Amino acid sequence: MNDADAARTADASAVALPETAAAHPSRGAGPGRKGAAGPVALVVGGALSVQFGAALAVLLIPRAGALGVVTLRLTLAALVLLLVCRPRVRGYSRSDWGTVVAFGAAMGGMNLCIYQAIDRIPLGAAVTLEVLGPLALSVIASRRLVSLVWAGLALAGVVLLSGGGFDRLDPVGAGFALAAGALWATYIVFSARTGRRFPQADGLALAMAVGAVLSLPLGLMEAGTRLAVPSTLALGLAVALLSSVLPYTLELIALRRLPAGTFAVLMSLEPAVAALAGFLVLQQALSVTDAAAMALVIAASIGAVRSRTAAA
Repeated sequence: MNDADAARTADASAVALPETAAAHPSRGAGPGRKGAAGPVALVVGGALSVQFGAALAVLLIPRAGALGVVTLRLTLAALVLLLVCRPRVRGYSRSDWGTVVAFGAAMGGMNLCIYQAIDRIPLGAAVTLEVLGPLALSVIASRRLVSLVWAGLALAGVVLLSGGGFDRLDPVGAGFALAAGALWATYIVFSARTGRRFPQADGLALAMAVGAVLSLPLGLMEAGTRLAVPSTLALGLAVALLSSVLPYTLELIALRRLPAGTFAVLMSLEPAVAALAGFLVLQQALSVTDAAAMALVIAASIGAVRSRTAAA
């Protein structure tokens, strides 16, 4: 979702995981741990907002389809961000625009894949598989022997989650979740580049608009005029605010005072938050095996983050 989302700035895409904090120059800039309770609460609130927004999106899918929900989320979030940020469009090079377009394409693709996944498999399982993308990026970037331990732990979690074969989950849904993870890693790379080229949240707003434009034909083909039903639009706006606008705002405020490493560790808990949202909103109960698999992936993600932080 990780829009990221995912939009997740973690999709902001998040929307988002181990590398997302390091990817943004503004993240990690601030004082140490003293007085971190407030920023931590903001980050946790952002994570809850993202995943409960995803759970609400699952309820919206029967009305608009997975592609239609993505279109509503990206388009409405883009409109809100463009109105708030009012980014300038002049004075940028062709390379700058290429970067923001790549960022927007990765954001759009990530959202398309994760919504296709959560339409087929439980939310907690989908986000657990999605997390593997940023985790793999963190392990590769680390280039330390201990990273192999975290990679092995994550692999054990995936094997446990799949029960020896992804047919238990629905192989198509699992494949979409893994694709979302790969696009999340791509999103993180271009998020960092965009952050260096565009001031404030201008790059994010422009990238969100790119993602909205790319998703619009797909959403219209699947849902057509159903997207214009007032109740569907209202729910779509709620998804956009919960999954994109609100968490990005909370993260940007928190990261002025929260170290990047602490932020990344908190984001590593995203699968657990997703499982909670799936249980409370969608009645998707976790089996003991699924919970253990999720715990392994979360432990691997936290371990990878702490290893990189210690090496920095």
